[in-house]
Amino acid sequence: MKIGEFLKHSRQRLVTCRPDDTLADVAKLLYAHGIGAMPVCETGQHMIGIISERDLVRVFARTDLGELQYMRARDVMTTRVVICGPDDTMRGAQELMRINHFRHLPVVDGGHVQGMLSLRDTLALRLQESEDEMKVLRDVVVAARH
Repeated sequence: MKIGEFLKHSRQRLVTCRPDDTLADVAKLLYAHGIGAMPVCETGQHMIGIISERDLVRVFARTDLGELQYMRARDVMTTRVVICGPDDTMRGAQELMRINHFRHLPVVDGGHVQGMLSLRDTLALRLQESEDEMKVLRDVVVAARH
């Protein structure tokens, strides 16, 4: 399945933050939306980075608590982001995540973020495809017996 098709049918609502958002604001957004990562965007959904729960944990572990209040998303975000496009496949996206050891992948088209894929999204789709295939095979076996 193409990623663009998946995004059309999913109920996903893209959540982003701005480079000047505080880390507290970033953490609140991640928590409120039940997500593990989000794009950091300038005006018009132009992505300049990505920030994840893992990024927050790392900075919290190595930074004095007094300094954290002054830190912004731009100070912590990953700027060298691996992306995919709407014409890429879900299987290809899953492989990108596996090879690069991350669980979230921005979908970018024309320089603008269209959505975010999680490893959970790709696994759920693969499970559904396997279940559908199993049903077809079961129907073939039942039809062959009669």
